[in-house]
Amino acid sequence: MKQLIISTMLIASVITVMTCCSVEDPYEAWSGAYGWDNGGGNGSSETTGELSTFDIAIDQTTAEPTEVASEYFPDEEDALENNEFTTEVSIDLSNPETKTENGVEVTVNGGHVTANHGTEKKICYVVSGTTTDGSLTVIGEKKYAVKLNGASITNPDSAALNLLSSKRAYIILADGTTNTLSDGTGGSQKGALYCKGKLLFNGNGSLSVTGNTNNGIHSADYIVFRKGNNIYVKSTANNGIKANDGVFINGGILNVEVQAAAAKGISSESHVIVNGGRTTVLTTGNGMYDSDDKEAKGAAGIKTDSTFTINAGELRLKSTGSGGKGINADGTATFNGGSVMIVTTGGKYSGSGDTSSPKGIRADGNIIINGGRILVRTSGNGGEGIETKGTMTITGGEVASYAYDDAINSKSDMTISGGYVYAQGQHNDGLDANGNCYINGGLIYAICSGSPEVAIDANTEGGKKLYVTGGTIVAIGGLEGGSSLTQSCYQASSWSSDTWYALTVGSSTFAFKTPSSGGSGLVVSGASQPTLLSGVNVSGGTSVFAGLGVFGATTSDGSSVSLSSYSGNSNGPGGGFRR
Repeated sequence: MKQLIISTMLIASVITVMTCCSVEDPYEAWSGAYGWDNGGGNGSSETTGELSTFDIAIDQTTAEPTEVASEYFPDEEDALENNEFTTEVSIDLSNPETKTENGVEVTVNGGHVTANHGTEKKICYVVSGTTTDGSLTVIGEKKYAVKLNGASITNPDSAALNLLSSKRAYIILADGTTNTLSDGTGGSQKGALYCKGKLLFNGNGSLSVTGNTNNGIHSADYIVFRKGNNIYVKSTANNGIKANDGVFINGGILNVEVQAAAAKGISSESHVIVNGGRTTVLTTGNGMYDSDDKEAKGAAGIKTDSTFTINAGELRLKSTGSGGKGINADGTATFNGGSVMIVTTGGKYSGSGDTSSPKGIRADGNIIINGGRILVRTSGNGGEGIETKGTMTITGGEVASYAYDDAINSKSDMTISGGYVYAQGQHNDGLDANGNCYINGGLIYAICSGSPEVAIDANTEGGKKLYVTGGTIVAIGGLEGGSSLTQSCYQASSWSSDTWYALTVGSSTFAFKTPSSGGSGLVVSGASQPTLLSGVNVSGGTSVFAGLGVFGATTSDGSSVSLSSYSGNSNGPGGGFRR
């Protein structure tokens, strides 16, 4: 495959779990209005508001978002407009007939139609009609188009649409039409819609695909979706959409539901890139033990064996089974823009001595957040919000993570130099770096569950440290002991739950509401020595964190809070619990 050129598009409005802004002006360029309240008790922390209540549902009617990044095609030939398919061959599945037309041989066996265009070029099959016991198979040595013009195909024995040519297949959903494809519960087909070559969707019609034996849609090459597509895919037996060489979502409305154990809504052995549209995936299957790979596996909204990138568009992912994940990438996961909302509700899966834990976002490679809006909630046992087995780098955007375990975790170093971040661990740390943690800028609001956890953690046991050189920080539960605090940090003499506070750094005021419970100690830091008021009334400004914070707020009343110099928790990792 040609090297991927990934276009970037920074989306200003995003929600942040671990986001940061510039050191010089941590309030600059904010646009967002999502957030949450916190609560908890007895070694846990809880939240209320949108972060604890938002849900994901199939949505085939709301218009697709208009904000997009530049379309990505592995090859310019993949764009329909760069081709001509001027020779039409009509196939009426309600009354199919054997014929030779424009050099194309069409043969019929009962309700099963085979079209062979051989070496003919510019062929466009126009398919209409209904069959409840049939199929359409396409064979040929040249690229071709299939225009679905109100076609309904059910094949109880094999694939409904079987594209066996290895050349490019351009699927055109005719404007205003509804098309359906479904297979039965038997056979050896790889999908209800199977394509041996590149599968390229176009058009403003709708398509519903149901896979009852294997995948819903399967390409042995790559798949491209475009603006105007309205596609629903369901699989009761395996993955919803499967591609060997990549999935590229440039636009459209894409809804996917899968039910099988450890099934993936979208599964790619290569890259996944999202540049626009709205993609919604629901997975309900529990985890399972893979005896071939000898490991426990969970379902996932999106699974890539390579890299994941989102530049624009909307992702809505929900996994309810044990061990389920939102995004699961074997390579690097990069967030440049767009909106991502993820919910997992299942707990940890255990089987044959191995486990699979639920995660909102998981990457074996690095995670890079440059922009966009990310909102994650995990409520099942063992569920971490955002986890990388490599490094975590946040330079912009907004991220909000409310997790059963660590809200944001990196196996190696974590660096925050820009953006806005909210991280709350219900039973663990807010931010947790198993290497060094570098906070150079940005706005961070982190909350831990209570002792021995801390709001912002680094691996001091392994000789690593938390380094604070910039940014605006609110940390309920304190900072890792032994931290290097180049930028001064301060601790409040006390703090009260469910109370509005006003933190002023220079000429900017950030008003925030404290949780119902969380770690002991309220630690703050800014580019200059901050002042803190409690019990304030808040008006004006820009609401953030779903009402938990307000930027540029006007505050009145309140009482001054004494701030003392803070050098980190003296007892090493962990912060006490406060109710």
